[in-house]
Amino acid sequence: MKSSFLSPFHRPLVGLFLLAASLRAQTLPAENPAVPLPAVVQEITSSNPELKFYEAEIAVAKARQKGAALRSDPELSLDVGRKRVRDMSGTLAGSGTAWSVSVTQTFEWPGRLALRKAIANSQVDLAELGLNRFQNALSGRARTLAYTLHAANAKANAVREVADRFAALKETFLARDPAGMTPLLETRVIEAGELALQRRATEAELAVQAALIELNQLRGAAMDAPLRIATPVLKLNEAPATAALMAAARENNFDYRMKRLEVEQQGFEVRLARNERYPAVSVSPFYSQEKAGDRQSVVGIGLSVPLPVTPRTRSAVDVAEARRRQAEVAVIVAQRELDREVLTAAQAFSTKLAETRRWAPESVTKFQEAAALSDRHYRLGAVPIATYVELQNSYLDAVEALLNTQREALEAGLKLQQLTGLNFNPVEITP
Repeated sequence: MKSSFLSPFHRPLVGLFLLAASLRAQTLPAENPAVPLPAVVQEITSSNPELKFYEAEIAVAKARQKGAALRSDPELSLDVGRKRVRDMSGTLAGSGTAWSVSVTQTFEWPGRLALRKAIANSQVDLAELGLNRFQNALSGRARTLAYTLHAANAKANAVREVADRFAALKETFLARDPAGMTPLLETRVIEAGELALQRRATEAELAVQAALIELNQLRGAAMDAPLRIATPVLKLNEAPATAALMAAARENNFDYRMKRLEVEQQGFEVRLARNERYPAVSVSPFYSQEKAGDRQSVVGIGLSVPLPVTPRTRSAVDVAEARRRQAEVAVIVAQRELDREVLTAAQAFSTKLAETRRWAPESVTKFQEAAALSDRHYRLGAVPIATYVELQNSYLDAVEALLNTQREALEAGLKLQQLTGLNFNPVEITP
């Protein structure tokens, strides 16, 4: 009878021990030395593989910039043939070789090369802005992911701590003779709590693995490379006034600056399309020689100008004008979106900042001590089962609430800094 009573409790216990062993593999400092969070961020921002893409884009834009300021290459033409000369009666008077050589150089209308160079310069500026935007976003994402990995490990540690208490307590219950209704019901309560802890432990482990995989991708390391973040200290600073944030965002925001650069570039495109309505002139110095009975040499210069008999150039101007209007509308839309994002991020950051400041520095420690104290006193019979379970769950809820609040404050502060370009250091992170 006793063995049949033990079997339903041992099965979840074995699963919990296996899961706890998996969590220990991620969190034991002896196996995985802790790495300071700033060091991880520095590693990612300096060696991320995607940086090479944006650097190559800048190189392409600069190469085009050099070519935009150059005239087109001259064209060399060579004609060779045979010439026969006959008199009025049709008798062959002579034959020989006829050949000619010419060099053609096209000269653009004044101002056209300068406009093309200005457009190429805009492309370089856009490529550099793209790199800066990526570096800024990468730094923020690295900080958030590194802290997320630390928080997931901290939650897993807390879950394992409470799970060990429940497992040890159930072992104590199983060693006793469950005489009476109260011990049996208390055993069921502990079993139910243990099952709930298994779910929380699984979620914590999945969060650890998800953060670790993405963080290793950003580092350029193997997906399963072990990494443990040293416990960071977060210090949240006040954000500047809303007016200052809005002004800074319109001046420094990468996306908004790119939209404004695109408007400027489209202005150059319109001017270039209007300039191209005037034809380019091709100058062709040539020399020809014929030997057919006698010898003739010709030296001269030729000019060629395209005739604008079709409305092609006019349609190019219309297209460029339409593109410019589209770019102007895109700037207006981008400004509205930027204002909304800045206000939303500022409100979120201030709310999370106030929430974190309501937490006493020793709050989690007090809950942890209370949970351990309740475990000792419950075994002595001084604490009822409801209080015991409530304190254990309250400890886990407090750890989760604090870590989530800090992570959300970190995300909101970094996003606000990214949107405005103001380095007001919303979240100071020290190992």
